[in-house]
Amino acid sequence: MNLSDSWTAGQPQIVRVSAAEAVFQAIRTAIEDGELRVGTKLSSETALATQYGVSRSVIREALRSCTALGLTETLTGKGTFVISARVSSDLVLGHYSARSLMEARPHIEVPAAEFAATRRRPEQLEEMRGILELMAEEDDPQIWVNLDAAFHGAIARASGNGVFERVVNDIRDAMVNQSETINLITGRARQSDHEHQEILAAITRGSSADAGHAMAIHLSAVDTALSLIMGEK
Repeated sequence: MNLSDSWTAGQPQIVRVSAAEAVFQAIRTAIEDGELRVGTKLSSETALATQYGVSRSVIREALRSCTALGLTETLTGKGTFVISARVSSDLVLGHYSARSLMEARPHIEVPAAEFAATRRRPEQLEEMRGILELMAEEDDPQIWVNLDAAFHGAIARASGNGVFERVVNDIRDAMVNQSETINLITGRARQSDHEHQEILAAITRGSSADAGHAMAIHLSAVDTALSLIMGEK
């Protein structure tokens, strides 16, 4: 091995991040380092898009995650303001907190997956399979998180239990916000794809126990990611 090879071997791997993640990290760092103080009004989406050389949709995604972390607040017609220099002890996900959501989801989605394993119809399996195929190929974070929510909704429908279906539908927006924030900060999308495939494989086999177990593993991984973001682990 020559000196060049030795130097190359010692270099850290380059991690590819999305534009939204890069913008989010830049804004978060500026807030936590005191460059953007509490009470500061951020520039408009258009101005920020120009500043960072990205689209307004990328800016909106980054700002949603800043808001979820409790760093900023967006007031309709007034703009986005810095409200804290530190991440909140709990994430804000629409009408629900992250902790409330994660305490409830296992009691809803684990049994829903178990019922889906024995009650799913062929067309429902095809729907779930199609959603996962789209997710595996999707690079747009916003489209991916909506497909994620659609997959969980499809499982609830396949359970044949109207209560599970209604509840999952009611928390859909919070689930989208949760996935968006987790993926932006921890990059868990591809791991989630694998966990979803395990859930679907168990449902396809008709194994209630395996389906429930696979869903429990997935939700536990999501909970761990949230805890890391909130500094609990």
